[in-house]
Amino acid sequence: MMKIDVTPTTGPAIGGGSFPPGCSPLCRACDHRSLSREESEAQKRGWLASKLAPWADRLASLEGATETESWGYRDRVRLHVRHVNGRWRFGMLLGDELLPLEDCPVHSSRVRRSLALLGRILPDDPLLPLAFYAQSGAQATLIVKSRTRPDLTWTKRLDEGGAESGLEGLWLHLHPSAGRRLFANREWILLWGQKRSQDTRGLVYGPCAFQQLLPRLYERSLDEAEAFLAPRRDDAAVDLYCGNGASLARWLRRGAAVVGVELSGEAMENAAVNGPGASLLRGCCAERIPQLDSFLSPHARSRRLAYVNPPRTGLEPEVARWLPRAGFRRIAYLSCSAGTLRRDMTLLEEAGYDVLRLRPYDFFPRTRHVECLALLSSRDDRP
Repeated sequence: MMKIDVTPTTGPAIGGGSFPPGCSPLCRACDHRSLSREESEAQKRGWLASKLAPWADRLASLEGATETESWGYRDRVRLHVRHVNGRWRFGMLLGDELLPLEDCPVHSSRVRRSLALLGRILPDDPLLPLAFYAQSGAQATLIVKSRTRPDLTWTKRLDEGGAESGLEGLWLHLHPSAGRRLFANREWILLWGQKRSQDTRGLVYGPCAFQQLLPRLYERSLDEAEAFLAPRRDDAAVDLYCGNGASLARWLRRGAAVVGVELSGEAMENAAVNGPGASLLRGCCAERIPQLDSFLSPHARSRRLAYVNPPRTGLEPEVARWLPRAGFRRIAYLSCSAGTLRRDMTLLEEAGYDVLRLRPYDFFPRTRHVECLALLSSRDDRP
């Protein structure tokens, strides 16, 4: 069994430079940390140009993070939890051993303060089946692999430091089969604080929320999508994989009729608050095509617009076939996987769309991950 030295390390990094305090050389998360910001961005743009070669001439410059934004930006984390030498540690598994990451310099100060607080007040009980920790902004969750509620007398100490940590809500989630999927629908217990928080834009979110880690860049991507779609009164806008409704709220403000589709029940509840006036459908997008057709039916003469932000698996095949059939004039597609983006753009091109522009966004500085906004127009969409 591999033994991990958990002593905080500052030392030489691969490729030059040095690891900042709290950054372990063993950590596998930030695989571009040995590169300068310019080197990392150039590598990401080159990789996209290779993966999206048929449209490389339409690949715009990368919208990157500032040097300040490249550290302390990760305000959404999912960590393994283990009881080690009389205390609870939070980090990533390397084999059977936990590499503690409480002081990771990429974590936001709120995450670091929250982990420090929990490290102090969690009970010294190695039999507590605490397995994972998830934090999304000011909402955090302790995930226990059990059906039985553990002793919670320790939670009284949250009043001593919960607010100072930056947390607004701390949950206990009983999920005996937690693993690749951390969240289930049942057995959520609010231990302390409030059920919902608001982000810097005033949008409501909860403990399961997916949030882009760099709000400024995410807003830039929405600005670009909005400028391209240019929704106006009497347009019909479909927002697929709409999450908490940050994007659909924009189309509503422009006066369009809007429908959003999202699988998560929590996200649907928040989207109803963040986008009042939108029609909302819960479920897989492919399963909601009949209802989407019903929504579009009264808008036969309207200009139809689509904004899609799917997971790494990309568009469901049924959705990729439906978009051209439904007559969308313009599609803005924010992708976190160049492979599935290439697949989907190929299908859309064959169905009568032109890829006009690809804009990369560096939502995950110091890692190899990069997202890309694709702007597509129907060949019927002419001035």
